[in-house]
Amino acid sequence: MKPVLEFFPIVLFFVAYKLYDIYVATAVVIVATIVQVAAYWLLYRKVETMHWITLGLILVMGGATLYLQDEQFIKWKLTIIEWLFGGAFLVSQFIGNKTFIERMMGANLELPTRIWKRLNLSWSLFFIGVGFLNLYVMAHYSTDDWVSFKTFGVPGLMVVFIVVQMAFLYKHVPAPETKK
Repeated sequence: MKPVLEFFPIVLFFVAYKLYDIYVATAVVIVATIVQVAAYWLLYRKVETMHWITLGLILVMGGATLYLQDEQFIKWKLTIIEWLFGGAFLVSQFIGNKTFIERMMGANLELPTRIWKRLNLSWSLFFIGVGFLNLYVMAHYSTDDWVSFKTFGVPGLMVVFIVVQMAFLYKHVPAPETKK
C-alpha cells in the first residue's frame, strides 16, 4: 500500500497535466497530497516528517502557482525539497552521533562509521545535484519536458542511484557466518 500512496500524487499530476494544463495539474497534486497525508494518518496513525514537509511546500508553492498564475512556483518546489533533504543529510554528517542514512538503515545493516559517512554524503550530493538539475531543466526546456523529467526522470535517477549504492554497500557488508 505504501508504494501506491507514495506515487499517486505524482501520477495524478502527470495525468492532469496531459489532459488539461499545469494549473489543473497543480490543483490536483495539492488535493492528492492532502489525501496522501490523510491516508497515511488513517492507515498508520503516523505521518513521516518528509510527508509533512512535502505537504507544506506543495500548499505554499502550488498555492502561489494557482494564485499568481505562474508555473515557476510549482517547478521550484522540486528543487527546494531536494535541497532541504540534501542539506539535512549534509548537516547530519557533523551533528549528532549518527548520520541520517545510518538512522534510516542502521537497524538492518552494520557498517563502519566512515562508510556510513561516505554513504550519507553521497545521498546529500545526490539530492543537491537533482535540485540543480531541476533548475537546468526548468530554464532550458519546455513545461512538457519538465513534467516528464519530474515524473519519470527524477524517479529514474533515484533508481539508478540506489542500484549504485547497493553495489557500493555490497563490498562493505560482512559475509554471513555459516554454522558448522
